[in-house]
Amino acid sequence: MNKKFLKFEIDLDFVLIAVTTSLKDYRICYLINKCLNFNFIKTDDLAVDIHAGAPQVYFSLYTYNWEASETDFFFIANKGTDGYLIPEMKKADYFMMIKNYIDDKDLENIISTLNRIPEIVAAVKIDPKKIKSRENLLF
Repeated sequence: MNKKFLKFEIDLDFVLIAVTTSLKDYRICYLINKCLNFNFIKTDDLAVDIHAGAPQVYFSLYTYNWEASETDFFFIANKGTDGYLIPEMKKADYFMMIKNYIDDKDLENIISTLNRIPEIVAAVKIDPKKIKSRENLLF
């Protein structure tokens, strides 16, 4: 009997920026809002099933919508109530996820502005396809 296999690939249609800082989430969002003219707002924590059968892990989540281009920004803590959102990137404290369209010039401007904030150690663009636990970023 012939067997057929269905290959399933996750559509990762977002840009991901890893942010390293020692500040609390509300404090770094305040600085980002001030420097980038954003308006990150705290929303309900992101609940993720990291371990099968274990209780959900909650991660701090802030959102902002750029109305001019309908681009959505999410600022997510990497360390949650009981583990990491992206365990292979434990040095990253937060992730900025950008959904919908953003052009390269705007993206470079955002990354360079983040790196100019003295309290941010580093802000680096990450390729989501190279992350093993990328399913945790789908919400």
